[in-house]
Amino acid sequence: MGSVEVIKGNLNVIRLILEIDTSCTGTVLLSHSYKGRQTTSEVPPKRHPEVFGQHSNADIASQIAETRKLFDTLLSLQPQVTSSSAAGPSREDKVLDLLADIRGKIPAMIDYEGTRSLLQDSPSPLNVVLLQEIQRYNSLLDTIISSLAELEKGIKGLVVMSPSLEETFNYIYDARVPPLWEKAYPSLKPLAAWTRDLCQRVNQFAHWAVTAQPPTLFWLSAFTFPNGFLTAVLQSSARQHNISVDTLSWEFIVSTVDDSNLLYPPKDGVFIRGLYLEGAGWDKKNSCLVEAEPMQMVCPIPTIHFKPVENRKKAAKGVYLCPCYYFPVRSGGAGRPSFVVGVELKSGAVTPDHWIKRGTALLLSLDN
Repeated sequence: MGSVEVIKGNLNVIRLILEIDTSCTGTVLLSHSYKGRQTTSEVPPKRHPEVFGQHSNADIASQIAETRKLFDTLLSLQPQVTSSSAAGPSREDKVLDLLADIRGKIPAMIDYEGTRSLLQDSPSPLNVVLLQEIQRYNSLLDTIISSLAELEKGIKGLVVMSPSLEETFNYIYDARVPPLWEKAYPSLKPLAAWTRDLCQRVNQFAHWAVTAQPPTLFWLSAFTFPNGFLTAVLQSSARQHNISVDTLSWEFIVSTVDDSNLLYPPKDGVFIRGLYLEGAGWDKKNSCLVEAEPMQMVCPIPTIHFKPVENRKKAAKGVYLCPCYYFPVRSGGAGRPSFVVGVELKSGAVTPDHWIKRGTALLLSLDN
C-alpha cells in the first residue's frame, strides 16, 4: 500500500504542475482540467510570421528548411551496402557513371603561366586578383581530377578505400559536393548544380585571361574571395585619382536598363551582375525595395554600379543598408564569414527598419 500512495502523490504533483498557467511568458502548459483545456484551445496553433515583422514567405522558407532536414535524415538512414541479390545497378556502378559524367563536364585548367606573362607589363590590382583566382581554381580542379581518379581506382579494387575516399564515395552517391571540394568556397548547391556553377565561374576568368581585359559586367559570385576583388577596385580608383584608398567608400547605383545596353565599363568602379534579393522585391521603375511577391523566396536585382567615392557623406534618410552575403547561410561556412559588403538601397514607401525586420539581404549565390 505504501508504494501505491507514493504513486498517487507523484500523480498529484504532476497534475499541479500541468495546471500552472505561465501567462507571463506567453506559454501555456498542457492541463487535464476543463479550464486548462479551454485555455489551450484558445492558443493559435502557430505564430504567423507577421507577428515578428516577417513576410508570409518566411513561413514557407522555414517549412522548406524543415523538409530538407527531414530528407537529409532519411537519406542518412539508407543502407550503405547494396545487396548482391538486389536488382539494378549497384552503388559502385552508379558512382562510376557519376564520375565519368563529372569528369566530362568540369572545365580545363586556365594557363596560369601564360596569363602571368601576358599581364606582366600591367601589374594592376585587378590583374593581381585575376592571377590569384586562377591559382585557386586550378588548385580546385586539380583536387577534383585527382580525387575522381583515386576513387575510381578504389571502386575497382586497385587501391585501398581510405576513410577520405569512402566519404567522397558516399557524398557523390548522394549527389552532394564532397567536403574536400568545398574548401575553395562555400556552397549549398547539390552536386549537379555545383558542377555547372563551377564551369561558369571558371569561364569568366578563362575569358578574362585570354583577352587580358576585365569584363564589362563582373559576376561577383565567381570570385572565391569577393572582398579581395572589391578592395582591388578601390585601390585602382585611388591610383587613378592619386588619392588615399582610405578616403574611398562605395556609392551604389542600381541600373535601370537591361544588361544588353551596358556595352562599356564605367569610367570609375565596376558593374556587378547576378545578385539576388531575399526578403523583398525590387521596383525597377522607382528603383526601390518593395514587398516580395507571394511564394517568391528570392528575386534577381538589376546590375549595380559599385562606384568609389572620396569622402562620401552619410547616407540620406530612406536608404536601407542591405547586407550582402556570399551564400544563403549568413553565419558563414568553410571557416570564413559569409558577409561581403553592405549595399545601400532605397527603402521605398517604408522605413529602413521595416526591411531590417524582414531580414532583407542580397545573396551572391543560391542553393539550387
